[in-house]
Amino acid sequence: MYTAAAIRADSKSGVYAQLADQARGLLQGERDRIANAANFAALVYHALPDINWAGFYFHDGTELVVGPFQGRPACVRIALGKGVCGTAAATRQTQVVPDVNAFAGHIACDSASRSEIVVPLFDAQRLIGVWDVDSPKIARFDDDDRAGMERLAGIFMDSLRGSD
Repeated sequence: MYTAAAIRADSKSGVYAQLADQARGLLQGERDRIANAANFAALVYHALPDINWAGFYFHDGTELVVGPFQGRPACVRIALGKGVCGTAAATRQTQVVPDVNAFAGHIACDSASRSEIVVPLFDAQRLIGVWDVDSPKIARFDDDDRAGMERLAGIFMDSLRGSD
């Protein structure tokens, strides 16, 4: 498993390729959403540097509700279209926010978070939730992180469908 020190010495694309392999192995053969989300969040949280929160919000039919995560306690419920998570869910687009304080409507669950990336999770047209990662560093996430996080989120969704 990668450590933060090892990741700093490697390219982001290589790191995400390694994490993708680890995620596939970790989730292989398991279909339980909560079990997979818990292990997936722990994997990413402990593998990537400069992360202070990594986890899921699942759609309950009305709003997003916090799921398994690593980090400080989180907001429990987020309305669709509100904050970075709600915006990702409503727009169906990954949100990469270099400075959360400059994001209109940002919901400050942890005042230490300065940047954020949120990937919406859909099964065909049905909203499942979002994969959310925060950092205490401004501009921590870029297009390489977007591609890597979207790939990882796809592996998580495949595990729920039985596509390992």
